[in-house]
Amino acid sequence: MSLEEQTTKLSRCLNCGFEAPGGDEQWVRLEVPGLGRMTQCPDCLSTNVITGR
Repeated sequence: MSLEEQTTKLSRCLNCGFEAPGGDEQWVRLEVPGLGRMTQCPDCLSTNVITGR
């Protein structure tokens, strides 16, 4: 495993399990009035996304 793989944090959709690096272009970004910027899953459109792992 390379150093880059060890330090890249994945974001994961808790609804469908889609994973991609946090901040990656695959994620959809939404501006929600009253809440601010949110991340949306490109597969199922859920905003129930966590970063970590």
